[in-house]
Amino acid sequence: MAQGNDEEARHQAGTQRVVQHGRASTTSSIAGAVVVKSDELFFLCEANGDVPFEGSNGLGLYYHDCRYLNGYELRLDGVPADRLASLAGAGSSATFELTNRDVKTAGSDLLEKESVGVKWERTLDAGECALHDSIAFSNFGTTAVSLPVTVRLRAAFEPLFAVRGAQPKRRGTLRPPRWDGATLCFEYDGADKLRRRLSAVFDPSPASTRDDTAAFDLHIEPRATATVRVSLHIAESPADEAPGTPPKDAARDEHVLHARQAHGKSADDWLANATRLRCDDPRIDRVVERSLRDLHLLGTSLRGYRYFAAGVPWYVALFGRDSLIAALEALAFLPDRAEDTLHLLASFQGTRDDTWRDEEPGKIMHELRVGEMARLGEIPQTPYYGTVDATPLFLILLARHAEWTGRLGLFRKLERHVQGALAWIDRATADSGIGYLAYATKSGGGLANQGWKDSGDSVMNRDGSLATPPIALVEVQGYVFMAKQAIAALYRRDGDAATADRLAREAEELRQRFERDFWLDEIGTYALALQEDKRPAAVVSSNPAQALWTGIAAADRASMTADRLLRPDMFSGWGIRTLSTQERRYNPIGYHDGTVWPHDNAIAAAGFRRYGCIDHLGKVVDGIVDAAGHFAHERLPEVFAGFPREEFPVPVHYPVACHPQAWAAGAVPFMMESALGLRPHAFAHALRIVRPTLPGTVRQLTLARLRVGDAVVDVTFRRGKDGTVSVDDLKTTGHVDVTVE
Repeated sequence: MAQGNDEEARHQAGTQRVVQHGRASTTSSIAGAVVVKSDELFFLCEANGDVPFEGSNGLGLYYHDCRYLNGYELRLDGVPADRLASLAGAGSSATFELTNRDVKTAGSDLLEKESVGVKWERTLDAGECALHDSIAFSNFGTTAVSLPVTVRLRAAFEPLFAVRGAQPKRRGTLRPPRWDGATLCFEYDGADKLRRRLSAVFDPSPASTRDDTAAFDLHIEPRATATVRVSLHIAESPADEAPGTPPKDAARDEHVLHARQAHGKSADDWLANATRLRCDDPRIDRVVERSLRDLHLLGTSLRGYRYFAAGVPWYVALFGRDSLIAALEALAFLPDRAEDTLHLLASFQGTRDDTWRDEEPGKIMHELRVGEMARLGEIPQTPYYGTVDATPLFLILLARHAEWTGRLGLFRKLERHVQGALAWIDRATADSGIGYLAYATKSGGGLANQGWKDSGDSVMNRDGSLATPPIALVEVQGYVFMAKQAIAALYRRDGDAATADRLAREAEELRQRFERDFWLDEIGTYALALQEDKRPAAVVSSNPAQALWTGIAAADRASMTADRLLRPDMFSGWGIRTLSTQERRYNPIGYHDGTVWPHDNAIAAAGFRRYGCIDHLGKVVDGIVDAAGHFAHERLPEVFAGFPREEFPVPVHYPVACHPQAWAAGAVPFMMESALGLRPHAFAHALRIVRPTLPGTVRQLTLARLRVGDAVVDVTFRRGKDGTVSVDDLKTTGHVDVTVE
């Protein structure tokens, strides 16, 4: 019996599939949430700083896949303050400007609205594993004010999967809140034998306390300010400690130590070494700046490496596919994150057959969770390997990183993992029974679909029925083609011509079979997938656009595919939809069945660039950049609705989309790389710039500090009166030859 079968057997009876990726069905919209994050610690709240007690929502304070705090309300004499403005600043901090409504003060006098200003400053500190709030009350009136203020907190220590709707099988003991002087203590003895604590320290000490509420009687002279500070500290320790034992210093926890070491670099410091983009359209500047800052915000540490967590709030974790794609999108701007991501995922590479976790030797993982349900084995994300595309994407990122850096060192260090990944691809292809890399989950708790569209209804037939496993996605065959070609080039450069020739031959054989089996004349593009018995899922979807990025498509069919994807049933005006409006399962707010995903469009744009479809590229770039301008802080969310632009003049929110989200944050930087035609050849100390184009109304754009190998390039692009784009003001530091074609 294969390893893992005993564990699988324990889960077969009565196991319900974990809530599907992106399906937060029990929570209300988080589209307007203010988000702050510091390493693994993150907090979401309403625009007035509160986390409401009423209703079902995904707001609160999270750490290690647990929502520690799920209620936080500030009241002025029992009345909420009115929001004036809110700003999420450097990623780990936010500021809220509030003011009072009409309230009765302690002396029964009426305190007229807008006579007290409230400045609520919030900061997360992963090094302390704490949230620090400073709430300053300023009296703008001409007479002294006596103002009753209360702060109410609630902690339920819910597993993140439970917040999203998957009920845990076992729960521990939630102890009643208790006061210890000016500290409100919450404790939970987990079923996983881990005690979780949340301690709220108030300064000054409350005038009175009860249950979960601290009360203050503030006397504020005219033009004066009174401040209340609240610090929330998280701690975890073995549950066999006696209740009430003071928590250990959170900084001793290994994760927190990594956070303190890695997160000390501010976004400004981190971006000081990034490629800098400036142009005469401030909208583009703002979108790119926000994208890079969001990538910094999503930086998270594990095993001494830094990676891009997939997204806040549902996916602050290591995701193979998401972290790889985000690192790939950022290569032209932030090449350093790719190396850490590759090392980290290599350390989790599959080593055995474990059906509960869909693990197989050589396979790159999908998702790692560390919360109570994971520790109890109720979910397979420990880690879970149910992804068909992370393994070829691992190889693609490794090769693309080498193209930008001109170094073979990482390839040589990871060659054992490269061989394992290639062997898994070949073995899984042979085992599929349909001659392509395909998936069919074996886990009772795994994902039914294992490509990037991994919701349960995302792969379908024209009649609306779901595809039957094994399922070979169109873009995944492109990933395999691209991976084998790119790794072949590295083997050839490293002196192993035999392996290089074999991989190149396998890639070409795949390309020929792909054209025969995936192209469908009746829909004018490639099938979404092949399924059992090699039957095509003959729907028009965005997936073939990602196949174009890989270069597997024939040139004439690539051009036809580009045309098909920009027809009105696929292009919403903001971007390419995941599914045509003509298909039976089209739903403009279906997670993968008609929505628009920025990263999907970015990869499509790269595919259009590869085949010279420059007008198509420009239309997609302009649509996504225009959409970004309508979201708060120019922050692209994970996904937005597929309603047509002529029907809605602003992009429609997808209610529970992550924001920030890693591959959405990387989308516009990757689009800029494609639009500008950047093709690095660092081994040859060269950068080719091929048929550059500029988005929208941009007439001049400068890239500074672009790294190609050990050299640095500054270059300016200018659009002439005839629409052509020239390249000048070229400045190079180090050995690099720049050619413009």
